Amino acid sequence: MKNLLIAVCILFSTTIFAQEEWGNVVANKVTLKEIPPVWPGCEAGDVAQRDKCFDEKLTSHIIKNFRYPPEAYKKNDQGKVIVEFIINEKGLVEIKKVSGGSKELQEEAKRNIMSIPKMSKPGMLAGKPRAISFTVPFNFKTGK
Repeated sequence: MKNLLIAVCILFSTTIFAQEEWGNVVANKVTLKEIPPVWPGCEAGDVAQRDKCFDEKLTSHIIKNFRYPPEAYKKNDQGKVIVEFIINEKGLVEIKKVSGGSKELQEEAKRNIMSIPKMSKPGMLAGKPRAISFTVPFNFKTGK
């Protein structure tokens, strides 16, 4: 009986030490990271460099293609428009929601986003193409 008690104690203590050394299986999580789409011309470098290049190209595209609708400007129509869109599994833009501002301002913001070129590579998750969501605010101010 004494030997059985010692064996149980050794087995129990070994199990406890083994779990402490390897970690708690219940607490382990596997997380997958989305890889953003690749803007044309941003193919070189690692994921972080391509992501930075994507952000720069998107900002540049929005600034370069920004036009204040003439009628809205004349009427001193101002406001903030938020465009929610995805770049789908094929690397193409799809508008999901446009909110804020007047209809004219919304149409201009939508036009700007829809003119984004097709991506070199779509976004990825776990090695498979995946639609990636984006939200872009547009601030329309006449300065009058």
